[in-house]
Amino acid sequence: EAYPLGYVEDLNDARTTLTDFFSSLPLTLEISHCYGGTMFVSNWKIGRVLGIPIHVHASWFAVFFFVTWSLATGYLPETLPGLSESRYWGMGGISSLLLFLSVLLHELGHSYVALHYRIPISQITLFIFGGMAHMGKEPPSPRAEFLIALAGPLVSLLLGVGCLGGAMAVDSLFSGLGLQGFVVLGGLLGMVNVQLGLFNLIPGFPLDGGRALRAGLWAWNKDFNRATSQAALTGIGFGVALGVIGAVVLAGAWSGVLGHSIAANGGWLILIGSFLFSAALSSKRQAAMRSSLAAVTVRQVMVHPVVTVPPDMAVQDAVDQYFVAHGFGGFPVCEEGQVVGVVTVGDVQAIATALWPWRRVRDIMCPVPQAFCIPPDWSVMQAMERMAHGGWDRLVVVEDGAIVGLITRSAIAQFLQLHQSEA
Repeated sequence: EAYPLGYVEDLNDARTTLTDFFSSLPLTLEISHCYGGTMFVSNWKIGRVLGIPIHVHASWFAVFFFVTWSLATGYLPETLPGLSESRYWGMGGISSLLLFLSVLLHELGHSYVALHYRIPISQITLFIFGGMAHMGKEPPSPRAEFLIALAGPLVSLLLGVGCLGGAMAVDSLFSGLGLQGFVVLGGLLGMVNVQLGLFNLIPGFPLDGGRALRAGLWAWNKDFNRATSQAALTGIGFGVALGVIGAVVLAGAWSGVLGHSIAANGGWLILIGSFLFSAALSSKRQAAMRSSLAAVTVRQVMVHPVVTVPPDMAVQDAVDQYFVAHGFGGFPVCEEGQVVGVVTVGDVQAIATALWPWRRVRDIMCPVPQAFCIPPDWSVMQAMERMAHGGWDRLVVVEDGAIVGLITRSAIAQFLQLHQSEA
């Protein structure tokens, strides 16, 4: 019986940084993300490990049932004949949970090394293809990228070798004590973890091997975005290759040349190939966008002059004189020439309308740190990284102590749209 266990891997660790930021821009909504927070609309937190929240996506339940069914109706009856149907289903469920525990350990391998390099991990999410570790920023160096990328496969290979070795030891030392179920389970976990580790070493970005390749290219040409684009090409190629192999397997199964039992493997190869192709293509597009934005300064994109709101103004007056009159979604709040906060439509809507005449802007604004202000000579990419890190959708541009502009996500999106139309 064919089953997808060899392909339930963390395609491909999905260590997100500015992906979430790009996905929030109207211009880039058409980009298909294989990894990123925007993909996981329905997910639930199930715990914490190393201080990292662990989430389960809704699609995980579908693949959990499918893997359990594949084991209970195919693999386990063939390897352990003579047991009851309920026993097979119970063993299949336990095996599936242990398989996803292996995927979680794979992701924790990445996360442990990332934390060593002071890269925050917002969460790990288990989903239909395995797991994703959401990184708060890109690795600081090629060495860091290389070590983070290889940590996951190393954990999987060590687990695989350990499980296989344990299964062989139990089989040889306790063969007559009715422990065949543990031998089969150990062999299964060992085989899948070895497959998981080896598959992710394929040098097709954004697989772990592709990220290791990007680290090498980054060290060679000293250009992160160029290295990403080059590594993504290999990912596109491997995605196409997997899809073609899967189609050949399906065609062979349907024509009778190959066994019908491997038809499911062909379907999974096509699905994984499509997923890898989409992820690599998205990464290549984003690398090109990042390269173009790195050459654009904040001064070229910022909105000016800036309309600011005094902190002691009544909320009702701010609504009438600023939000309605200008139509902006938010304003910097300034006092004696210094930015002390930002007030948005959401802040206004959070209080009852009857309180607007009695509440001050100071009471509802969101205070901001000094990092909220940036110089006009920064690149747009630097501004985007600052927004993503702080969770802001706008920044104040300051030069010689004076406010000279405002850079917002919508302004960046408009610039990208115009730039794309010119191209």
